[in-house]
Amino acid sequence: MNRYRGSVLGSAATYLVLCLLAVVFLIPFYVLVRNAFMTTPEVTATDWHWLPSSLNWDNFSSLFDNPERPFGRSLANSLLIAVISAPVSTLLASMAGYALARINVPGRGVVLSLIVGTLMIPQAVTFLPTFVVVGSMGGVNTMWGLIAPGLFNAFAVVLFRSFYLSFPAEIEEAGRLDGLSYLGVYGRIILPNSVTMIASLGALSFIEAWNSFLWPLMIGQDPESWTVQIALSSFLTSQTVNLPELFAGTVVAILPLVIMFLVAQRHIVQGIAMSGLKS
Repeated sequence: MNRYRGSVLGSAATYLVLCLLAVVFLIPFYVLVRNAFMTTPEVTATDWHWLPSSLNWDNFSSLFDNPERPFGRSLANSLLIAVISAPVSTLLASMAGYALARINVPGRGVVLSLIVGTLMIPQAVTFLPTFVVVGSMGGVNTMWGLIAPGLFNAFAVVLFRSFYLSFPAEIEEAGRLDGLSYLGVYGRIILPNSVTMIASLGALSFIEAWNSFLWPLMIGQDPESWTVQIALSSFLTSQTVNLPELFAGTVVAILPLVIMFLVAQRHIVQGIAMSGLKS
């Protein structure tokens, strides 16, 4: 009886701590939504208000009414970039990871070392040479200029390689005995059994593409090429400060990420756990 009582008390204490932590992590979202419905004097007031005096829906409607800040177009640009980048970059990483794990060709170790080495280079260092290359090809203010550099993900390649190293080689050998090539084995056997990893890294790639700021800022110099992150930054400049619309725009901008996380959270955890990170 004492052991059972101790187990119940331990479980209750665990749930209580988890609930308190959940409340702490949800406080920023509460403040974000609260401020999105406030006026500027209410947001900047020195005294604290738990709720706005009235729901100011004009903050949301005015987001899409300013022609100098094409917020709707920016949302569409970010969605297009994320929808293209996530599946394409995940598929390319999957193919590269399978090749590095299973196809024994000379120089495979060198290629893997170079890929891992790129993870040690700060991303900010590669922005300027990448901009020079993309700009010389006419990629400034174009969608392909925004999308192309994000299609190659070295981290995803390493994770896929580790996952495929743990895949049963006997199944692949049976496929090759049936006359399948490496590409046939990959398409008919490997890819259908990689759904969890693909969903996991695809969701992470979507989030990364949606949150990208520095590269779209350099390439998307025309307002029609802005992404949602660039549009949000335009609410807070040295000349203008529009906090209510900034909070309202942020609420709109995070909705796709919240939906993505709620749908794919189980796959994200399982995919990272299944990768194994084997050498």
